Amino acid sequence: MTDTPRLALPLIDGAQAQKHVTHNEALLLLDALVQIAVLDRDLTAAPASPGDGERWLVAADATGAWAGHDQAVAAWQDGHWLFCMPQPGWLAYVLDEGALVAWTGSAWVDAVAAPGALHNLTRLGIGTTADAGNPFAAKLNKALWTAKYVGEGGDGDLRYTLNKEAPAQVLSLLMQSDWSGRAEIGLMGDDDFRFKVSPDGSAWHDAIVIDRVTGRPRFPSGGVRDVLQANRIYYVAPGGSNANSGLSAGAPLQTIAAAVAKTYQVDSNGYNVTIQLADGTYATGGVPVHVERPLVGGGRLEILGNPVTPANVIVRGTYPTVRITTGAIVALRHLQIESSGTGSLIHADARAHVFIDNLNFAATSRSQIECASGAAVTVLGDCVISGGAALSHILLGTCGVIDGPNRTITLNGALSFGQFVLANNGGVYALWNATWNVTGTITGKRYTAELNGVINTFGKGANHFPGNVAGTTATGGQYA
Repeated sequence: MTDTPRLALPLIDGAQAQKHVTHNEALLLLDALVQIAVLDRDLTAAPASPGDGERWLVAADATGAWAGHDQAVAAWQDGHWLFCMPQPGWLAYVLDEGALVAWTGSAWVDAVAAPGALHNLTRLGIGTTADAGNPFAAKLNKALWTAKYVGEGGDGDLRYTLNKEAPAQVLSLLMQSDWSGRAEIGLMGDDDFRFKVSPDGSAWHDAIVIDRVTGRPRFPSGGVRDVLQANRIYYVAPGGSNANSGLSAGAPLQTIAAAVAKTYQVDSNGYNVTIQLADGTYATGGVPVHVERPLVGGGRLEILGNPVTPANVIVRGTYPTVRITTGAIVALRHLQIESSGTGSLIHADARAHVFIDNLNFAATSRSQIECASGAAVTVLGDCVISGGAALSHILLGTCGVIDGPNRTITLNGALSFGQFVLANNGGVYALWNATWNVTGTITGKRYTAELNGVINTFGKGANHFPGNVAGTTATGGQYA
């Protein structure tokens, strides 16, 4: 009698007596080996009360009834143990582990190895369920990525490649606390590299922006100065938001004060900074334009409106409307300046230097231009006066200076001035070759020079300034 080559089932010989014994033995072996499901694979000693037909994989260093049968399939049948040594490739399901194992010829190992390749999966969830919004989802406490070493056939490097469709899209790493955003890094809305933070997942602040062209960082939220490599423009519009960066017309700031605050955060590095105002009215209580120090780095600040129609951009305050002080250098262009209070329209002091061009001066109960304490105003371009001034159009005191050549100032309507130019306490008026284009009637005193104030018209005569009352000098005042 011989056995089958794979399962060692006994074969019935011809003319064999008691063939049923051999046949039954073969059936019992089949019962033990077909669809192998074992209770355990970690026992070294036989269980005390096995059930008929129950099976185990004998662990190494077995003892007692299992001694000498390490790694065999042990089946309890008809009150005794039946041992079957596995062949390479046999599979068994271990019930207490829920694992499918295979015999390699020397050990039982996990039968399901990692596949060599997976392609075109639509969803993958690790420890959680993936869905349409998150087709890849993982819920775990740690993750490890490591480079494939040179000795393993790799190059020792590890590089991630992340891609978005176009600059306007978002490519980012979002970090949340209990599902509420707190930090985000990446390319959000453009191709500059950004670091953003949020206190609540709703309001976001740019902490660092690295320019993709120059490689230089900016710090929009302050703390470290942004060193400019080119002229900078901040955009402001009445419908904007001070939470915006202001660096594009599509994301403007709302107030001039917010834009001025941005200028304090940069090192101009010799470049100019422009605050570009969209059409509309900028009205606040107090001083809507207050520049209290020069730009770091020596550049000039320019506040611009509408060069075609300056009256489309109205800046309105109370006392004063515009104040430039403490050595600041500012150009005001293409604006209409108004006052709803008792202050001057432009007040420059403490060594500030203000350049004006294409301005429209509205009425005020004080002066339209007030210059004192070593400040200077230079008229770079033609301007319009559309309202009177209770004190003066120009007030120069304590060594304030106004100058500029070949400018035409247009006065529209019936306007009244206490005096058109008032120079005192060493203030100096030196607007060379000015032309006053009067389209209506002007009443009031032409000038007052007193307390060592100087008015130099460069020989234009006593009636050079608009008005219907002769000018006067007193206490060291000079008019030429």
